[in-house]
Amino acid sequence: MVDFPGGPKSFEICAKFCYGMTVTLNAYNVVAARCAAEYLEMTEGVDHSNLIYKIEVFLNSSIFRSWKDSIIVLQTTKPLLSWSEDLKIAGRCIDSIASKTSVDPANITWSYTYNRKLAEPDKIIEEGMKYRDKFEKVPRDWWVEDICELDIDLYKRVIIAVKTKGRMDGSVIGEALKTYAVRWLPDSVDALVSDEHTLRNKSLVETIICLLPSDKGMGCSSSFLLKLLKVSILVGADKLLREELVKRISLKLHEARVGDLLIPARSPQITIYDVELVQSVVRQYVMHEKYKWDLDVVEKNEKGTDTFILGHGSLLGVGRLVDGYLAEIAHDPNLNLSSFVELSQSVPESARPIHDGLYKAIDIYLKEHPNLTKAERKRICALMDVKKLTVEASMDAAQNEQLPLRVVVQVLFFEQIRSAASVQALNNHPSDTSLSTTNLDEECDKIAEENCKPLGKQMSQMKVTEEFQKNTKLGKNNSKNSRSGAQLLPSRSRRIFDKLWSVGKGHVENKSSETSGSSHSPTSNVPGDSKSVSSSRHRRYSIS
Repeated sequence: MVDFPGGPKSFEICAKFCYGMTVTLNAYNVVAARCAAEYLEMTEGVDHSNLIYKIEVFLNSSIFRSWKDSIIVLQTTKPLLSWSEDLKIAGRCIDSIASKTSVDPANITWSYTYNRKLAEPDKIIEEGMKYRDKFEKVPRDWWVEDICELDIDLYKRVIIAVKTKGRMDGSVIGEALKTYAVRWLPDSVDALVSDEHTLRNKSLVETIICLLPSDKGMGCSSSFLLKLLKVSILVGADKLLREELVKRISLKLHEARVGDLLIPARSPQITIYDVELVQSVVRQYVMHEKYKWDLDVVEKNEKGTDTFILGHGSLLGVGRLVDGYLAEIAHDPNLNLSSFVELSQSVPESARPIHDGLYKAIDIYLKEHPNLTKAERKRICALMDVKKLTVEASMDAAQNEQLPLRVVVQVLFFEQIRSAASVQALNNHPSDTSLSTTNLDEECDKIAEENCKPLGKQMSQMKVTEEFQKNTKLGKNNSKNSRSGAQLLPSRSRRIFDKLWSVGKGHVENKSSETSGSSHSPTSNVPGDSKSVSSSRHRRYSIS
């Protein structure tokens, strides 16, 4: 009998039962025996307490009450799936498994497999708890590893049944899907896209995406979702499913890391990483944030800029993330300038209170793309606001030969303004350090407003001279420190700094002399440069 369910072994069980011999049933052979008995019509109508009755008693009293036996029996239904479905064995196993996953962890008395670290909510931190109590604590996701042995079709049915119960948190469902993906998806890209396993991997990934919690991915970590997106692209998963995954990722983008965003580009793209995909994720994140925040309330908030609250932590995190990603992709020689600029501009200004990260990315891009035109260099540097650079970044930018000269001038000028504002704030409130710190930005803006117009005219026509004057004493210690710091700059930046100091600082101090009665403009005091004073007096260099 070729079509006999279960083959010779199940037939042997039925034959032994008919001859009154002892029959041993277990989780591994009970499905085949039940299907064979059904095939032979060993029902109660033929004989009392027939084999079908005996097997049903065994299933209900033993198998379906056991956690691991229910999983084993469900696995053995695959070769006899049509018979198992007709006899409702698979459905009863799934219901048994789903019911046990919904049991309060405190009431779990059966054994289970758990080789992962406890999740943070499951860690016991109460002091004075006995070691035995700690050891016997059952985590909420105690069940996820055991069901990982199921094939994807049966696994899908189990997860759907668990979700239907409505008692399982989305984070636990997400952990179960992550564990299953780690268990069955290969680590290497070659094995993932091999012809032998492509269809299986594609089906597995698409099924996992469909099973994601209905809370829009909030139950899954952004790292797992991004890795799932990488795999879905490699195996060619359905486009609609990938778009749904992108939406879920955008909701948790602030939790991602730069390494998670480094998704390899696919043909016909020529870049190393898929920049367009990341830009799409960032764009959806920004749209979601704009929708979430009430624009009318934000506009009235004094700390709000660009329709966002400046202190919004997730927005600041995304700003740092994008800057870090820009620094990574800037090494790609095939990355065009437009892609870099568009991604940089995809986040609002309020996401970047400090531009050090953006400056680093721009610096790397300029070094890796030395053939940029003057207009292109100007375009990429326009992304950066020199007023938002820290002192360390400003000092580095002042010595950066890759930056356009105009940008270096701006850096030096605003560093001068910052120093002047600090001195003026201290002079206004010499006994109140906290007050001078608080008013520093206001003083800086005030001085910058007074000096920007004269400087604008100077920058359009300014010519920098190498003439230095010696034997000039500085009026204040802060001025002396600023000038001594300027001596560490390269000759080009130092000459610009000297000119700016005499133009900007002199303007401020001349204005203050009208009320104070005396003021001294700081001049250069660079040792070794006095020899060139007379010879360089008539040499002038233009800055365009």
